[in-house]
Amino acid sequence: MKRRLALVVLPLLLAVAGCTSGPTDDEPPPPPAAAERPSPFRDCATLSTAPTAGSPNSGTATPASPGSGTATPDPSGPTAPAAGGDALPELTLSCFTGGAPVELREVAGPAVVNVWASWCPPCRKELPAFQRLSERAAGQLQVVGVNSRDSRSGAQSIGEDFGVRFPILVDQGEALQRELKRNAIPLTLFVDADGRVRHIDATGALDDAKLAKLVRQHLGLVVPA
Repeated sequence: MKRRLALVVLPLLLAVAGCTSGPTDDEPPPPPAAAERPSPFRDCATLSTAPTAGSPNSGTATPASPGSGTATPDPSGPTAPAAGGDALPELTLSCFTGGAPVELREVAGPAVVNVWASWCPPCRKELPAFQRLSERAAGQLQVVGVNSRDSRSGAQSIGEDFGVRFPILVDQGEALQRELKRNAIPLTLFVDADGRVRHIDATGALDDAKLAKLVRQHLGLVVPA
């Protein structure tokens, strides 16, 4: 009786042991991890360098069409920016493409900083206009994105689908919005050459004409719309 019981129990014990054992030589290797897609955005290495005429501010973006012109200073008249403005918040944000973190206050102006997320419909609507601004105003101002509370895959897809090429900082904890005491996005900051925030726009999706008007009004630069 005991012998027959042992013959029944032994195969069961062996079967249980096989469920917890490690892989054997006969098992196929796991599939290789999918390669990460290259980032569509420009890196952040030059954000602390002030824009100069002829600099590759737009990275790999398509050059502006002939006759569209570039941004030019407009220091006189009613469109000249008024004195004052607060410095950018003291924040350190990572760059979407990796590399060294970026001190927000070290972003050299003039600059237009756009806070956006892929799940925000007005953000998606206005992003192409910011890309065109980065092309038209190359060498005169920087366009910088701050991706807020978003997934990496979502931001990446937006960059690929909409042809966004300017540098993107990552703010998963909405630190910039908290510092600015703003809850909603999109937000657009207009920063002068001294690093002062001259205006924060929260009116919704901006188009080419509105962006050109705000840049002229608050930064004293004429950009073709």
